[in-house]
Amino acid sequence: MTARRPIVPFLRVPADGEPYLAGHRCTACGAIFLGPRLACGRCMARGSFEEVPLSRTGTLWVYSIVHQSSPGVPVPYVAAIVDLPEGVSVRCSLVDVAPDPAALSFGMPVEMTTAVSQQDRDGNDVVAFFFRPAQGGA
Repeated sequence: MTARRPIVPFLRVPADGEPYLAGHRCTACGAIFLGPRLACGRCMARGSFEEVPLSRTGTLWVYSIVHQSSPGVPVPYVAAIVDLPEGVSVRCSLVDVAPDPAALSFGMPVEMTTAVSQQDRDGNDVVAFFFRPAQGGA
């Protein structure tokens, strides 16, 4: 029996629910960060964080169409930075859209999706996250 595991440490893949990105909120000031922290970058509090699920929708902040990549990585693809409502930005690939500036616009609403990207050496599915144009305009 194979398991599903996330490709990055801030992606949660629950067995009985939808995958989501996990942020860490400073309990002293409320600032939210992607991934665990030792200290808050806003108020400098140490060790006072709680994990919070991040929104599955966001806004395309910036993108680049990649035409040359590592061997085995199909090109072209869209590399992007997406802003989430919690004030966190995440680097990702944009999928389900043509890698063409005419199909992309800064500020467009996007939503998170996941897919199995590969299998690890133990045969477990490795789940990756992507963003795509939002269905129905978010």
